[in-house]
Amino acid sequence: MTSASPPAQALTLLRDIWGYPQFRWRQGEIVAQVAAGGNALVLMPTGGGKSLCYQLPALLRPGVGVVVSPLIALMQDQVDALRQLGVRAAFLNSSLSVEGVRDVETALRSGELDLLYVAPERLLMEGTLWMLEGVPLALFAIDEAHCVSQWGHDFRPEYQGLGVLAERFPDVPRIALTATADARTRADIVSVLGLEAAPQFVASFDRPNIQYRVTGKDNAKRQLLHFIRAEHEGDAGIVYCLSRKSVEETAAFLSAEGIEALPYHAGLSHAQRQEAQARFLREDGLVVVATVAFGMGIDKPDVRFVAHLDLPKSLEGYYQETGRAGRDGEASTAWMVYGLGDVVNLRRMLSGSTAPDWVQRIEAAKLDALLSFCESAGCRRESLLAYFGEEYRGPCGNCDNCQNPPAQRELTREAQMALSAAVRTAKDGYGYGAAHLTDVLLGRETERVRARGHHRLPTFGVGKEHHESVWRGILRQMVALGYLTAGEGGGLHATPRSRELLDGSAQFLLREEAAQPRERREKRAKAQAPADLPATAQLAFDALREWRAQEAKAQGMPAYIIFDNKTLAAIAALRPSTLASLGTVSGVGAKKLEQYGGAVLEVLGKVE
Repeated sequence: MTSASPPAQALTLLRDIWGYPQFRWRQGEIVAQVAAGGNALVLMPTGGGKSLCYQLPALLRPGVGVVVSPLIALMQDQVDALRQLGVRAAFLNSSLSVEGVRDVETALRSGELDLLYVAPERLLMEGTLWMLEGVPLALFAIDEAHCVSQWGHDFRPEYQGLGVLAERFPDVPRIALTATADARTRADIVSVLGLEAAPQFVASFDRPNIQYRVTGKDNAKRQLLHFIRAEHEGDAGIVYCLSRKSVEETAAFLSAEGIEALPYHAGLSHAQRQEAQARFLREDGLVVVATVAFGMGIDKPDVRFVAHLDLPKSLEGYYQETGRAGRDGEASTAWMVYGLGDVVNLRRMLSGSTAPDWVQRIEAAKLDALLSFCESAGCRRESLLAYFGEEYRGPCGNCDNCQNPPAQRELTREAQMALSAAVRTAKDGYGYGAAHLTDVLLGRETERVRARGHHRLPTFGVGKEHHESVWRGILRQMVALGYLTAGEGGGLHATPRSRELLDGSAQFLLREEAAQPRERREKRAKAQAPADLPATAQLAFDALREWRAQEAKAQGMPAYIIFDNKTLAAIAALRPSTLASLGTVSGVGAKKLEQYGGAVLEVLGKVE
């Protein structure tokens, strides 16, 4: 592991271009490693400053830095952000016209670019590789590097072809970057990209500003509406759903309730998806309801919440998706509801897989880890970080379980009742779902119960002392823990593991939901201001935000590319009256000072 210091020129560029007085975490070491011609693997949480780790070395080294990115839609914004800093950047992808491609290639050959963003499909074309062999190259940066792994939640087959970079450009440094990679995925990145000898820079996976909350599903859309209205009205957010139908229905529901929401899924046209993503990035307070097709590489810093209405498939996916909240370091929420149906669906998908046994075992372990996280009564952060091999001693004080610890009840006898109901109602291999089993346990003589003769079973009505919600929780947790499994049609069957409960060798502890009282926020403008903004600076902050919004609209780019909220808050608190004073604010580089300094001082001069 290297401990080299960055060259003095790196600190100069950091101040002059980005306006930052110093490096964060180990950015300086990474910059030094790559600037000296070395390779690196960087694992850093979303919002941790990964981009700087390759952008700055690309400026320090002769030639152009080539950035591999899987998302065409976001390259434009990344390039716009760099151009705002005075960095010569361009992208090369299928969205360009023939003339546009020719212009970029001409600039590349003429040495007029510092950074070139390219999609992996375009990079792997023989014509592109041949062209790159003819120009000086500073480095290759492989962003979202977890896409190389078939075990990763965002596997991209074309990423596995990037091994050619080590073969055809052995002397050009390669830096692979990702926010999410367990040990197996990390090994794949190293193997595919030829980084066996490269130092690995692994930051903490902890995102202390994100509050993690998981609760039982009971009319998910209504629960979501209450959550947004109580805590995040007027805030930007992402809502993940499993199916396209659910995306459409949820977006329509929120819109009908007065919350501006846009759908995003692979069934929409390319133009519709582009418009939804562009509006989300450029406008304040929008909610996008999406499948997992949305979000990778989202740079919007002020996403205040990420909500899951269905279970993701793994903790890697959950961490990556929730990590899109709070990139600016401000308080944000990762909120999820899940129910028995989610567990049944994922278990059934796994059991119906045609993959080899060893693959199924790995996928089963991933699902078990996810369900364990959901059902845990302990610190969520401790559980989540442990999955990535990071030790964290809770309580964190910023998750639902730490703030309002759930009770655990010993309900082994009730679990035995549920197993008895599942076994006694099953016939010829056909089982019944949770709703039917609950009716039997509660003694409800529904038409279906009577038709099957289940009102005459010994287990009929044995669970009357408990509310229906308790039985839903028991059945959900029994499926999550593997005591029950779902067959064809969703019928529940006892598993061999259920013998542990029946013979008394295992206890069944039910995690009970705790009430989560929340306070409604006062108003949207304050909700979007950094938490440490002095009250006396609020008017200046609001005025600067209004100016920024107008400027961004005029330029057709997201507002945060001009200045993010943290920089605006620092300006509002300082109230500089000269360009020299404004230039001392973190995030105000030389190019932005030149371009916007006069307008910022003018806005501040009008604030009383």
